Amino acid sequence: MQKGNWSRKIKLIATVAIFLAFIWFLIISPMITFHNNESKLLEAAKRYFELNSNELPTGERVKTIGLDTLYKKAFLKNDLYIPYSKKTCSIENSWVKVRRENGEYKYYTYLECGVLSSAVDHNGPVITLNGEREMTIGKGEKYTELGVKSVVDNKDGKLNVKDVTIEGKVDTSIPDTYEIKYTVYDSLRNKTVLIREVKVVQKLNSTIKENLEGKKNFTSDPENNYIRLSNMLFRVYGLNSNNDVVIVADEDIANVNYTKIDKWLDYYYNNLNDFTKKIIVENKYCNMNVTDETLNTTKCSSYTNKRKIYIPSVVEINNVEDDYNFMKTNTYSWISNSKDKNTAYVVNNIDNYVSTNPKYNYGVRPMMTIKGDTLITGGEGSLDDPYVFGDVKRAKGGSLLNQRYTGEYISIDGSIYRIIKTELDGTTKVISDFTVGGRIDDVVTGANAGSKKIEYDPKNKASSAYFINNRVSEYENTKYFVKHDVKVPIYKKDIIYGEEIKTNTYKVILSAPNMYEIFSAKPSNYRTDSYWMVNTSQADRTAGAVYDRGVVINGRIGDYERLHIRFVAFVKKDTTISSGEGTEEKPYIIK
Repeated sequence: MQKGNWSRKIKLIATVAIFLAFIWFLIISPMITFHNNESKLLEAAKRYFELNSNELPTGERVKTIGLDTLYKKAFLKNDLYIPYSKKTCSIENSWVKVRRENGEYKYYTYLECGVLSSAVDHNGPVITLNGEREMTIGKGEKYTELGVKSVVDNKDGKLNVKDVTIEGKVDTSIPDTYEIKYTVYDSLRNKTVLIREVKVVQKLNSTIKENLEGKKNFTSDPENNYIRLSNMLFRVYGLNSNNDVVIVADEDIANVNYTKIDKWLDYYYNNLNDFTKKIIVENKYCNMNVTDETLNTTKCSSYTNKRKIYIPSVVEINNVEDDYNFMKTNTYSWISNSKDKNTAYVVNNIDNYVSTNPKYNYGVRPMMTIKGDTLITGGEGSLDDPYVFGDVKRAKGGSLLNQRYTGEYISIDGSIYRIIKTELDGTTKVISDFTVGGRIDDVVTGANAGSKKIEYDPKNKASSAYFINNRVSEYENTKYFVKHDVKVPIYKKDIIYGEEIKTNTYKVILSAPNMYEIFSAKPSNYRTDSYWMVNTSQADRTAGAVYDRGVVINGRIGDYERLHIRFVAFVKKDTTISSGEGTEEKPYIIK
């Protein structure tokens, strides 16, 4: 029993010894080393001031000598290390301060060595600002300095806000991020610096308001109302009562029947990028009936329910005032107002308003309202440099083309194409932004001469489809294109959006555009002549085609009708971009 007691006592003593050893090595020894370092720092500072007594502070001033200075001046010849480490104590945050108190100089030492630091007050006061530390104001708005709400120190208590030095200026004429610096010291000259960031941004509505110069909407054909969203060019019409911005596509996007515009606009909306969808504000649009006698009205008497996208009405067009204005392109475009179920209207910049059959296909220019506080990130609002919003990140050299977006432009051997979409198989569907050869080479083809039926059939040598698929390569570089399935919609009689009775599928390298697909309409800047469409009707001598003024054929095509060629192709999935920005002015270059 006695032997067992001794064994337990020995184990207890050993445990206590180990515990004490841990206390010594983990706490006591490091603290002894740290306090020795503190003493070395203090003594070095006192020696410094003994030799530089002229630097000692007078009155209530405080003089600080940093550890780095004592090293440089050789008052400390050996580095101060963190206990049990080869890392030195902080040079930037270690110092000795001296102040005259009751006729004698008193020294305050602060040393920072890893997790160990001196107990002396080393924190500056806490500054509380009036307003937010991050502010955003619009370009041209007035910046008012909100100042300091309070200053509190952990030793000195509440300080006078007037003791805070405020530095920095905000130039609201130049969008940028500006800093306002607030600086204050406590009685021991511990310093606090607080930064307020003021972002001067260019809000769309304030910019448009400035450009409008007191008017509600733009008139005539201004040079400063261009914006680019979803890789599409728009014109700003004006501001609504909520200070949001009403915009309209700069040109026809496709051709569609008046009777199916709402359905087509849903398809168009799905092709917008997420950023654009988020900034669209649902709005009511003018859709009242008009007659030939009331087409020039500037007042609307009937509106749609709230919706995301619509098309312009006579009211918007007439409020632009000038007969030749940005709301009327050189193509024929639908307006929202009809006369009755048998008569609708199109508009252009020469014939003005023209009544027509609502089953016919004409251009559609989407109109929408976007949030007025949307931030402009670049551009000057001109045709060559439209306002942009950072909704598209441009590609870098070497990027895959099939990772790019609807609406971007590419260049192959100098020929310009526009991206329609990326297919599931990785190919990129594009449409030529021109007609082959243009007016120089006059590359044209007919359609099934002598035949009652005009079928779009690439296997039939009498069809325009055969020429497009087999002969266009004589004029254009097709080495980046691959054969791909193309669907040819067939209609019973009238070619009407969504009413095809069947679809033929052909595997081809090139095909004509579908008149309802995005970007298939005739551009308004004369890049194209007349051209064939892929849409085909079972009615005698009836097929899809666009004429020079953007008029889609609405009747029989003659035996000797010869039109130009605009085509759709599929770019190989491994195709990369070498340079460019994806815009019409600076397309991506494919080499």
